[in-house]
Amino acid sequence: MLGKLRKLFAAPKAANQPSLPYHERVYAIGDIHGRLDLFEDLLAQIARDEAGRPAAATTIVLLGDLIDRGPDSAGVLARARALSRERTVEILSGNHEEMLMSCFEDASTMRAFLRFGGIETLASYGISPETIAELAVEDLQVLAAQAIPAEDIAFIQGFKKLVQKGDYVFVHAGLRPGVPIEMQLANDCRWIREPFLSHAGDFGGFVVHGHTITPEPDERPNRIGIDTGAYVHGMLTAIGIEGQQRWFLTASDASGEDQGEALDRVSA
Repeated sequence: MLGKLRKLFAAPKAANQPSLPYHERVYAIGDIHGRLDLFEDLLAQIARDEAGRPAAATTIVLLGDLIDRGPDSAGVLARARALSRERTVEILSGNHEEMLMSCFEDASTMRAFLRFGGIETLASYGISPETIAELAVEDLQVLAAQAIPAEDIAFIQGFKKLVQKGDYVFVHAGLRPGVPIEMQLANDCRWIREPFLSHAGDFGGFVVHGHTITPEPDERPNRIGIDTGAYVHGMLTAIGIEGQQRWFLTASDASGEDQGEALDRVSA
């Protein structure tokens, strides 16, 4: 049920656990994929969570894939842009943003974009699925460029490859093992799964990422994945981090008390 707050305070971690600098707090939000309703609910939960904690310099990190698949990509972008005017926000580029930025000029990318949720994104800008089906790809490229406002394109172009804070690295998909953080390729940051997901070693920082859907946060000794499938499972997850503490918040379509309870736990 939307509006349900799931919050637990973490016990202090050992000295060798990753941490943020003193007086800093981060809320990182997983892949939104056009679910403006879940995004709004999670932002309200973050506001309530903040109100119950001591004052801190807080940053909200959006882990990319704000668009596609869900019904209101245009609305999500508008809300994220407004949020960035209200407070400190870092927004990462996901593979879906990359496809959108490339689809205007590359016909093969436009076809891929449509297969993986672009139809819903274009519909949120007023291009009906019937029109999409009728047009040649080249004509659709022209229409899409006309329908999506220039300020939205400029906004997406400003999204970052990754963000580092304290011992944490925030990235959409992951990092390539063995490559220094400052040398990571944007393509890997937006698309990688293996060998990132199975790597058990050090990445040069503790990684918080989205991109790969799991039914609950995927907690490993060197990373946490928080894409819990907003568009397919109706569950959008955020992780809160302060000092050596971590906790989760989730907005969900679920109406039953038992759904999403896997998120009601503190990370090990």
